[in-house]
Amino acid sequence: MDKDLLFIQTILSDEMISQGFPLVYKGPLSHETMKFFTKMAEEKISLRCEDITVKRKVFHVMVEMLQNITRHSADTDELGSGNGIFVIGERRDYYYVITGNVVRSSVVRELEDVIEMLNQMDKNSLNNLHKKQIQSGELSLKGGAGLGLIDILRKTGEKYAYQFLRLDENYHFFVLKATISTNSFG
Repeated sequence: MDKDLLFIQTILSDEMISQGFPLVYKGPLSHETMKFFTKMAEEKISLRCEDITVKRKVFHVMVEMLQNITRHSADTDELGSGNGIFVIGERRDYYYVITGNVVRSSVVRELEDVIEMLNQMDKNSLNNLHKKQIQSGELSLKGGAGLGLIDILRKTGEKYAYQFLRLDENYHFFVLKATISTNSFG
């Protein structure tokens, strides 16, 4: 089954039927595409939301998650841009950002362990881990120190929802959802 169809059937179908989406993108995410898409999403959110803090958080999460696709997708185009699916939507009390991209099966266990660990941490623990990552300077081969995943949770205060869909023995389709509350919070 096509990975995009599987993604829609397992993750998005209920939400699409009940709420619809303001923005959905599928394809390569070059720097230029990211700039265009974030500008369009920012304009759309500005029409719907007056709270500058919420807007900034949504924009920050959107950029971090788009960068995760560009840096970590195992499915790239001829120019090296990561391919993936990106969705930003709104519910009554929150915005959500969902990304999906192919990852190597060899990283699934480690990535799942990291997400589970981060989901269990409180804000103070996340702040300490963020500081430790910056000070240690331990970068992955892709240029990140895991700061994006940590930073999203620090800014939103909401746990990740995620799923790994096995494509074959070498690849999984990784779906990650972050939520940003529209209610006032620290």
